[in-house]
Amino acid sequence: MSKDIKKIISQMTLEEKAGLCSGLDVWHTKPVERLGIPSIMMTDGPHGLRKQSGQSENLNISKSEPATCFPSEVGLASSWDRNLLKKVGEVLGTECQAEGVSIILGPAVNIKRSPLCGRNFEYLSEDPFLISELATNYIQGVQSQGVGTSLKHFAANNQEHRRMTSDSVVDERTLREIYLTNFEGPVKNAQPWTVMCAYNKLNGTYCSQNKRLLTEILRDEWGYEGFVVSDWGAVDERVMGLEAGLELEMPSSRGTTDKEIIEAVKAGELDESVLDKAVGRLLGIIFKAMDNKKENATADLEAHHLEARQIASQCMVLLKNEKILPLSRNASVAVIGAFAKTPRYQGGGSSHINPSKMDIPFDEIVKLSENKANVLYAEGFDLNSDEIEQSRIDEAKAIAVKSDIAIIFAGLPDRYESEGYDRKHIAIPGNQKILIEEVASVQPNTVVVFSNGSPVEMPWLGKVKAVLEAYLGGQAMGGAAADILYGVVNPSGRLAETFPVKLSHNPSYLNFPGEGDKVEYKEGVFVGYRYYDAKQIEPLFPFGHGLSYTTFEYTDMVVDKKEMNDTDTLCVSVKVKNTGDRSGSEVVQLYVGDVESSVARPIKELKGFEKVELLPGETKTVSFKLGNRAFAYYNEQIKDWHVETGDFVISIGGSSEEILLSERVKVNSSSVIPKVYTYHSTMGDLSENPVGAHIVQNMLQEFKKGMEASGQKPPEGMQDMFMAIMKELPLKKLYMFSRGAMTKEKIDEILAQVNKRQG
Repeated sequence: MSKDIKKIISQMTLEEKAGLCSGLDVWHTKPVERLGIPSIMMTDGPHGLRKQSGQSENLNISKSEPATCFPSEVGLASSWDRNLLKKVGEVLGTECQAEGVSIILGPAVNIKRSPLCGRNFEYLSEDPFLISELATNYIQGVQSQGVGTSLKHFAANNQEHRRMTSDSVVDERTLREIYLTNFEGPVKNAQPWTVMCAYNKLNGTYCSQNKRLLTEILRDEWGYEGFVVSDWGAVDERVMGLEAGLELEMPSSRGTTDKEIIEAVKAGELDESVLDKAVGRLLGIIFKAMDNKKENATADLEAHHLEARQIASQCMVLLKNEKILPLSRNASVAVIGAFAKTPRYQGGGSSHINPSKMDIPFDEIVKLSENKANVLYAEGFDLNSDEIEQSRIDEAKAIAVKSDIAIIFAGLPDRYESEGYDRKHIAIPGNQKILIEEVASVQPNTVVVFSNGSPVEMPWLGKVKAVLEAYLGGQAMGGAAADILYGVVNPSGRLAETFPVKLSHNPSYLNFPGEGDKVEYKEGVFVGYRYYDAKQIEPLFPFGHGLSYTTFEYTDMVVDKKEMNDTDTLCVSVKVKNTGDRSGSEVVQLYVGDVESSVARPIKELKGFEKVELLPGETKTVSFKLGNRAFAYYNEQIKDWHVETGDFVISIGGSSEEILLSERVKVNSSSVIPKVYTYHSTMGDLSENPVGAHIVQNMLQEFKKGMEASGQKPPEGMQDMFMAIMKELPLKKLYMFSRGAMTKEKIDEILAQVNKRQG
């Protein structure tokens, strides 16, 4: 559909242009039929298509067209597999085409700052690099099918508590390194058709009208080309939003904000060129959607279900296994827990998918068992209550004793986590906790399969033989879990988040969800494993952790240079061998740490990962390339990324705690950040400057002579204290301590000298 957008805009009335900047209804943009501008549809995602049935004004979460429900993003991220995310995107794009949907609202890439966030199940990770890589591939997969995506929620939207009014207070360095990097990569490398602004304020300004965020960073710095859409109902002041870079308000304002835009233009408060630019961006995507629309498109939901099963099996994480899994098909099995027959396969809220079909875990276990008559079931607990019912527990114990193995399906009910509210704790319901403990007390061969959207505490962990984290595995979760339990599939998922032993270990514990409408991100860059490393707190399960039914060996780590400039690329390789007797996939993780830094930095940060599949006895070489950003931190003084000259440790292993090989590399910085010295700089500060060090040495000698001449020599043993005090002494205080030897003019001369010489 070849269109001259500038010409079309010139033919539009002011009312038509303003109207295009808000929705027709809940899911559609406004058409302008006389100019051939069509309406396009967008729907919720991100792990499936939630196309609303019936009236366009429908917001009923429970009713939508049948679609493939893939694992929620918490599960997809646990695959650590770029190709898998791309494949999911391709399938979702196909289903969007079949339903006439132009844009799917996802992926959601907000950082998991706290395990309490009610929406963590649809966020990818606590690590911005991992998020960036996976989201980029998801977007590329969807958009390869001619369907757009909406990267959300931009930005620092990390809780549900007061999400429409809260103010996320984040320092610039933390914002850049943690809460924007996860958006930056996908924008630069995948160009999502839309970016969705968040509900919350960021440093005092609503994201929907934050020009620094929507224009200066997103467009001017990152080169974003699509349009910005509001989260549904996120707009505060529409005209301010338009000026800041928010093109489309959703859902329909029923003409209210259209009128505000029109009045602002007529009153000269809004330059019409700003409106024209917004309309141009909208039209560019609208016409792109129509150009890519596939007539008579269909989707094979049955084939997609099979793909969903295979994908889900790659997303589950084997957390613990004491030589009990995989199960023998001849074993008699007690299947316990209400989730075994009423699976929890997705989260609550706007991402709630109406699945095209459903695998029931109990049924899938029966299918794979060769001893079907001895697969027994007990409900164990009531999904709708936390009440401990001893009769249900006793029934579960009775069948557990009769069986070789007990498999307990446990987790968090829908009422425990959802969009709209945050969790209050990380415990599972009390009736499930008691059930696990009591069953394990009579059946030592107990396996727990978890359905949950975020970490839970496990005080009973030492009493069970195995734990499989299935997360919210989508409509094929039951079949995928059975495949892993019986060894049809070798588990290969790895945690994309840290599981703490208890909630108080989490870095945001004292600052979540804030007070009133202010939440301060006081933990700074120390989010997730970065914090646990720095504080030397052992987690329940570390970031990147996951077990396999085979074993792997790492050897021959090679860095192609021991010293480099920060403008160079470092190539790193390592050999990985499958030393077991069955095929399996390993996730090779590369971390980078600055040995000595002038700013507080994490001990190590993820900067590379590859998922590699290996046959028994097979060895493959895994390679990584590290550029400037792998070594840099964001420097607020220069407002850019900066690498300090010094040594860096390159570490490779199977998790953030399982580091197997490492090498040191010296990196030379190509830039020097000038330090500005003032009256408030200390003698110690000055001594760090080559010119200043000479001046300080001379001054100390003069002080020493003056004190000796006046008989004020420090008593024996106090010289160190004297030198420490002098080191911390601000230059301004030299007036009173130098007995007139150091005047203001002399200090001005010193400051001019050191600031000039370094500049």
